[in-house]
Amino acid sequence: MGIISMIIVGLIVGLIARAIMPGEQKMGIIMTIILGIVGALVAGYIGVAAGWYQAGESAGWVASIIGAIIVLFIYGLIVKKS
Repeated sequence: MGIISMIIVGLIVGLIARAIMPGEQKMGIIMTIILGIVGALVAGYIGVAAGWYQAGESAGWVASIIGAIIVLFIYGLIVKKS
């Protein structure tokens, strides 16, 4: 059940991040799920580095969405250069 919940949370976080980020992001559902999962990982890493979370503690919903927006912004910069 852990993998399925991670996929569902990744999808929700990715969809919210894509809705908040201005512009058009051309990516499918798999890339949206990956965006949400990577965003949560980035938020967790930044939170541990800043001292907001303990090691091994997962990031919250808002932090995960902010992390996904950061990842989406970097993705947009890389795609525009190509």
